[in-house]
Amino acid sequence: MSYPKIHLYPRKEESLLRFHPWVFSGAIASITDGKPQDGDLVEVLDARGSTLGIGHYAAGSIAVRMLSFGRSEQIGRDFFRDRLRAALELRASMGLIRPEGGPATPNTVYRLIHGEGDSLPGLIVDIYGDTAVMQAHSMGMHYSRELIAEALMETYSEAPGLTPPLQAVYYKSETTLPTRDMRELAEDGFLIGHTEASHVWENGLKFIPDWLKGQKTGFFIDQRDNRSLLALYADGRRVLNAFCYTGGFSVYALASGAERVDSLDSSGKAMYLTEQHVALNFGADCPRHHSITQDAFDYLEQMPEGAYDLIILDPPAFAKHRKVLRNALIGYRRINSQAFRKIAPGGIVFTFSCSQAVSKEEFRLAVFTAAASSGRRVRILHQLTQPVDHPINIYHPEGEYLKGLVLYVE
Repeated sequence: MSYPKIHLYPRKEESLLRFHPWVFSGAIASITDGKPQDGDLVEVLDARGSTLGIGHYAAGSIAVRMLSFGRSEQIGRDFFRDRLRAALELRASMGLIRPEGGPATPNTVYRLIHGEGDSLPGLIVDIYGDTAVMQAHSMGMHYSRELIAEALMETYSEAPGLTPPLQAVYYKSETTLPTRDMRELAEDGFLIGHTEASHVWENGLKFIPDWLKGQKTGFFIDQRDNRSLLALYADGRRVLNAFCYTGGFSVYALASGAERVDSLDSSGKAMYLTEQHVALNFGADCPRHHSITQDAFDYLEQMPEGAYDLIILDPPAFAKHRKVLRNALIGYRRINSQAFRKIAPGGIVFTFSCSQAVSKEEFRLAVFTAAASSGRRVRILHQLTQPVDHPINIYHPEGEYLKGLVLYVE
């Protein structure tokens, strides 16, 4: 099949020869054989006319997101099925897929496709038991949604016993496509089948994803490994889970024997979800858990010293782009400074940034500055990142977005 051709300026092919999956608009010398629209497939060529690969076109600064490199390739159902199969095999080989009733602690929630990390830029697919939730971040993936849904069902039908049979594919992209006009074209809903949200298992604990109205695809899967690490430290401690959202860290802390867990969020809906998850795992009345609906900044400033000896700071992204980086770093310094000042001696702080616009070095410097301002001795115990089902393409370091530190405060 012939696609419109994107011709690059001399030497602008070097990043693609290193398999970086983006072509920036400034690298494009000319376009021939058609006028591609947002989401169209295009063939990318170097200045000498040699094919570099195939990708989705977009009228923005990232002009092409590459799907394949080298020879011209047919991008269709078989292409998506092969990528999905490879992604499923990776998750299975990492021991992430553990059905209920099996010999191991059940885990039925995981990310199957993580954009560039799984060589499908612009696409997210999360698995919640027997339901796949698909999210498009480009018009190319939006236009391919039906093909991808069919390929998903086929991929899982070929893996009986490995995972529960897939019953439905839900599409959730009304808020994730790049522009307002594009988002108006997206309509959330089931592409295949229909399921009702019910509990899924994460490392033997129960959660209910809300793919209809929840943030992201319905649950923050990317903190699974860090929640497991928290469980190693929470026994007997007084825990504050700030910016708790659905209460994942709270549930893990309670399950590992925390003396008390206070879940803090400014959103009443978040507190409802947290209480729902606590009740699902520990019963309707869990005396060790308390919900606090208040602005986290205000609470951290007002709370007494020594009230907690384990604090989790997992705020939403303070910076969606580099233009607001300064304000974001001020926010990280502010919350971490309060945590360091107020935590009991011998306390532990889990602190995170999920902002792609904030580098590891910038986040660490913000935490360092906060520690210095507190006058406390602080040591780094762990440096954290995203889990194996959120892989980082080695040729696309921009895919590393989740950063975390575990700190011991004397």
